[in-house]
Amino acid sequence: MTYGTEGGAQAPGAPADPAPGAAAALLAPRLAQFAAVARLEHVTQAARLLGMPQPTLSRAVAAMERDLGVDLLVRQGRTVRLTRAGALLLASVERALAELERGAEAARAEADPASGRVAFGFLHTMGTDAVPALLRGFRAVQPQIRFQLVQDYTAAMLERLRAGELDLCLVSPLPEAPDLTARPLDEQRLTLVVPADHRLAARRRIRLAEVAREPFVAVEQGYGLRAITDGFCAEAGFVPRIAFEGEEAETLRGLVAAGLGVALLPPALVARPGVVELEVTAPRTRRAIGLAWATGRPLTPPVEVFRDFVLSRRGRLLDHG
Repeated sequence: MTYGTEGGAQAPGAPADPAPGAAAALLAPRLAQFAAVARLEHVTQAARLLGMPQPTLSRAVAAMERDLGVDLLVRQGRTVRLTRAGALLLASVERALAELERGAEAARAEADPASGRVAFGFLHTMGTDAVPALLRGFRAVQPQIRFQLVQDYTAAMLERLRAGELDLCLVSPLPEAPDLTARPLDEQRLTLVVPADHRLAARRRIRLAEVAREPFVAVEQGYGLRAITDGFCAEAGFVPRIAFEGEEAETLRGLVAAGLGVALLPPALVARPGVVELEVTAPRTRRAIGLAWATGRPLTPPVEVFRDFVLSRRGRLLDHG
C-alpha cells in the first residue's frame, strides 16, 4: 500500500472537472471503508473490523484517492494518518454516515410489524364516527402501530395514494383504475335534509324528483359526494341547482337549517336542530364505501395488517357500537 506525501498533489489519471454529483456516486460505496481506516489509523485493523481482506481495502482507499485526485492518508510506520484534505473529507463522511444511519433506522421503524406507521386517508364524513371506531377496534389488537391520518376528498386522496404519500384510503365512490385496487366495505344511506319549516318536513319519505326545483347545498366539485349527488339527481331526471358549496357535511346541514337549500347527506350521528332528514325512495340513494391502495406496490407489514383488519370489517364498517 503506497500513499503520497501531504501536500495535495494530484493523483495520476484523476478527472479534471467531475460533473455535479459524480464524486458522490464514486465515493458512496467506499465511505465506510475510508472512515474505518481514518478512525483506527491502521489499515489492517480496519480491514479486520470490516471483515474484508487488507489488500482489498488498500486498493479501495487508493482508488478513492485516485478518483478524487488528492492524497487522503500518509503512512507512518505501520499506521496511517490523515492529510489536511483527508481530515476535511472525514468530517463530511462522518456526518453523511450518521445521516444515512438515521435514514436507515427511520426506514426500518416505518416497516416494523409491531410499531410501524400507516398513512391512512379517509373522507371527512367518515371522521366523526366510522374511522374512530375502526381505529379503536384495531388498537385493541395492535396497540403500538402508529398512524398518520389524512382527511380529504376522494380525488385528492387518490392522487396522494398514487404518489406514495398515503398507504390506504377509505373512499366513495370506489375508483375504477388499473393502478388502484379497491374493495367494497359497506353501503351508506344518504337522506334528503330539509329545513324544519320546509313544506315537505312533515313527510317521512320522498322521491328525489319532488325537490327538482329546490335550491341545493352541496360539497364542492371534486368531492365524491358531489359526484354521487349529481348522479342521483340525474337518475331522478333533473340537474340540481347548487346555491351554496362547502367542504363539511355539518356546515351544509347548518346551511339547510338556515333555509338556504336542501342537501343529500349521510345521516347525522347526533340530531341537528332546525333540519329534518327524509328517506329517499327513488332512486335508491346509497353510496358504496371502500378501501383503496396502489396496485402492485408492496405494502409494509403494518400497512398489510391494518388493511386486512379493515377488510375484515366488511358489512360492519358503519357499526359504531
